[in-house]
Amino acid sequence: MRVIITGGTGLIGKALANSLAHDHHDVIVLSRNKNKTSGLAGGVQVVEWDARTAQGWGALADGAGAIINLAGESIAGEGFPPSRWTPERKRRIRDSRVNAGKAITEAIKAANNKPSVLIQSSAVGYYGTHGDQDITEDAPAGSDFLSDVSKEWEAATAEVEKMGVRRVIVRTGIVLSSKGGVLPLMSLPFRLFAGGPIGSGKQQIPWIHIDDQIGAIRFLMENAAARGAYNLSAPNPLSNAEFGKAIGRALGRPSFFPTPGIAFKLAFGELAMLLLEGQRAVPKRLQEAGYTFQYADADAALKDLFTNGK
Repeated sequence: MRVIITGGTGLIGKALANSLAHDHHDVIVLSRNKNKTSGLAGGVQVVEWDARTAQGWGALADGAGAIINLAGESIAGEGFPPSRWTPERKRRIRDSRVNAGKAITEAIKAANNKPSVLIQSSAVGYYGTHGDQDITEDAPAGSDFLSDVSKEWEAATAEVEKMGVRRVIVRTGIVLSSKGGVLPLMSLPFRLFAGGPIGSGKQQIPWIHIDDQIGAIRFLMENAAARGAYNLSAPNPLSNAEFGKAIGRALGRPSFFPTPGIAFKLAFGELAMLLLEGQRAVPKRLQEAGYTFQYADADAALKDLFTNGK
């Protein structure tokens, strides 16, 4: 099957491209920067695009089996420390997602033989912040910045459903990987024997192991009955304090040194909400569809990641 992946040079995109290539799919990664394609498996084709239009790549959508849209500027920015959400950063975060979705819609509209499925990336931030109540896919959207971005992100490709293309929306939680994302940052204080709860410690963390993130996307891509929104998060979300204890256990480090929330707000501004607020998103529809998690338990997930370097 020919599979086109936008955002294929990011943490999730590379792992997904390599998984599909390993199983002999014809994988095409669309990238704005070919210099970021290191780590992709041999046989993965990289095609440059402007992330705004179908120019130069749109013909590849004709006859493709699937398009997986992961494109979007990093919420936290590149590198360390995370970038504050200035008005310009907010604009780029939003536009990068909406413009990529419009480009994909444009390509599918022009295709004579349309793709069977479009996997549209989104985030559990769609729901806004909540307490410790379980949040399933039928919960309403929130009203903060990330909620608004997620709504527009999802809406950018909604038109393809009218073209007869099966569309699956994956609302992803915090993807755990030792190779990138937030886990290396979250685990650093623990490695320095200074880890513990952040802020109140009560905020919920809807985590998912990178292997389950890839497994769930592939499951939904290959399941012809799957359509609509799915939460991609482990069935056992934890509070920040509980998650910190799990990191401590996995690393053999203490986990009782608290970090005041005000320190993060002063350092990162509005971006601090990613660590100080959360939602207890649970994968109701994914499990009902028959997906079995490899890592439903945080202790097992973290042990695997820290031991095997995934």
